[in-house]
Amino acid sequence: MTDHDDLVYLEHILECASLIQSYTINGKHEFMESTFVQDAVLRRLQIMAESTQRLSDDLKVKGPEVNWRALSGFRNILVHDYLGGIDLERVWDAAKIYTPELEVAVRELIVVVSNRKTSE
Repeated sequence: MTDHDDLVYLEHILECASLIQSYTINGKHEFMESTFVQDAVLRRLQIMAESTQRLSDDLKVKGPEVNWRALSGFRNILVHDYLGGIDLERVWDAAKIYTPELEVAVRELIVVVSNRKTSE
């Protein structure tokens, strides 16, 4: 894994986070009532979590405030447990609480990667 690869995935995570925020801008009620919005948010959460799994272990160590293992587990639930019923309250929390927190951490990791590239 190269710094370039990490940077691509970090930027992709930010793109997903931004889209999730735009999909949920009209509030929880619309999210809970609209399968269209739910599907969009679920898909972006899945893609975002998949991108976190592709980050290098060296970079993840630089972001200890992120629970990388929980993100991986959440992705597995979204992908494999859709017939068991996904808890929309948890998905809402992921979108509105945890995604913005991840976004902050990812922005900090982008600085780390950028600094490594300029010091080479």
